[in-house]
Amino acid sequence: MLWSLIKILFFVALVAALTMGANLLMETGPGVRLAVGTLEFNLGPLQAVIAALVGLAVIWGVFKLAGLLVAFLHFLNGDETAVSRYFSRNRERKGYQALSEALLALSSGEGRQAMAKAAKAEKYLRKPEVTALVTAQASEMVGDRKRAEAAYKTLLKSDKTRFVGIRGILGQKLDEGDTDTALALAQKAFALRPRNEGVQDTLLKLQAEKHDWKGARQTLGAKLKHGGMPRDVHRRRDAVLAVSQAKEVLAEGNSIQAREAAIEAARLSPDLVPAAAMAARAYIEQDKARYAARVIKKAWESQPHPELATAFAEIEAGEGPRDRLKRFEQLLRLKPDHPESKMLRAELLIAAEDFPAARRAMGDLASEDPTTRTLAIMAAIERGEGADEAVVRGWLARAVTAPRGPQWVCDKCQAIAAEWGPTCSNCGAFDTLSWRRPTVPETTASPTGAEMLPLIVGAPAPAPDAAPEADVVDMPGARAEDGDGATPSKEAETARA
Repeated sequence: MLWSLIKILFFVALVAALTMGANLLMETGPGVRLAVGTLEFNLGPLQAVIAALVGLAVIWGVFKLAGLLVAFLHFLNGDETAVSRYFSRNRERKGYQALSEALLALSSGEGRQAMAKAAKAEKYLRKPEVTALVTAQASEMVGDRKRAEAAYKTLLKSDKTRFVGIRGILGQKLDEGDTDTALALAQKAFALRPRNEGVQDTLLKLQAEKHDWKGARQTLGAKLKHGGMPRDVHRRRDAVLAVSQAKEVLAEGNSIQAREAAIEAARLSPDLVPAAAMAARAYIEQDKARYAARVIKKAWESQPHPELATAFAEIEAGEGPRDRLKRFEQLLRLKPDHPESKMLRAELLIAAEDFPAARRAMGDLASEDPTTRTLAIMAAIERGEGADEAVVRGWLARAVTAPRGPQWVCDKCQAIAAEWGPTCSNCGAFDTLSWRRPTVPETTASPTGAEMLPLIVGAPAPAPDAAPEADVVDMPGARAEDGDGATPSKEAETARA
């Protein structure tokens, strides 16, 4: 502070001296006469200017020597770096100037210039932990991945910048598709900075892709602990991971552990359809029909779904069509006006061969919301009531090209999935599949079109030694419900011969 005040006072005095000198020069005419004791100097204008410049240089040298003397006194006083700081001050000024220019070039998109300025800054500053990050980002900008990786590895040498280096290499491995190395790096980054939300999300996504459900649930718990996720979102996503874990455990043959995981998933998120269906089947295996029905009803109130209806039918697998229709009333009355409830009621009535009631249950759903399933149900009703074959084929022909209705759609990339999963198979996003109508037009024909062709164009004649088969069209995921108590359809039960 004192040194800055001295500099300011010196600048003011210098300006005053120059002003006085200019006045004297104007008063004395073309020359300047200096008298120092018994000595007298007569200088012309040019000589006076040169003398002034020399004087300024001498004064500047005096100040530099004074600064060096002060640094030396500090050194003698115990400050071991005082002298070295004095000589490096100019280098630091040039280095930070080059670093600021590198940052400006980087933000302007001039990668090569940023790399050159960063190299210059490193030459003066000799602080790779400061300049390596700029070099790495500039190298990535120009596509020099090897140099970028080398710069990130430089950052690994310092404790202060190790996290930045790991995260930089992590991003490179993700771009290269090396998910195994990326997972290991994400775990190291998470250990260093468990509160970093970006690392949490990356690690969670990689763990889900690798089916490391236990590790993913731990990461999810860390997000909740460090305030990176609301509690209700945590419960939902924890349920997604739990049901995924249950499916994998079941595939490995451990049905007991799978049942426990499925029941836990349904408890965490009762509106998660796959969890509810799996938990219901787990209760059925334990002969706890009442618990299974309760889980399905709770999920149905939130989101009616064909999979829930299938699981509900499995509670009493051997009942007849009339008994099943009666039992399903407790489920249907929860959401009577929902399209899924209407279609399910119509399917049950078709299985019970009450076709007029099935038509009444459908109402105007086929005209207001024509989908593959609704039109196929109408074809079944028409055939059951003995309508002309052309009428049945007309309904089926419309069903071939009709939209499929609600499906598992990714909320992020809008891709359609054949079945539910914890991650989107198209974009890899976690917990983005929801049961709804696609927002983009369906560009591919329904896969049921080929199955409907025998009814539309006529089935080929059976071979002489072959037994004739029933003329049945099976909708996607559909299961015909016969009098022996088979499971009702998840989609639509269509026409029967």
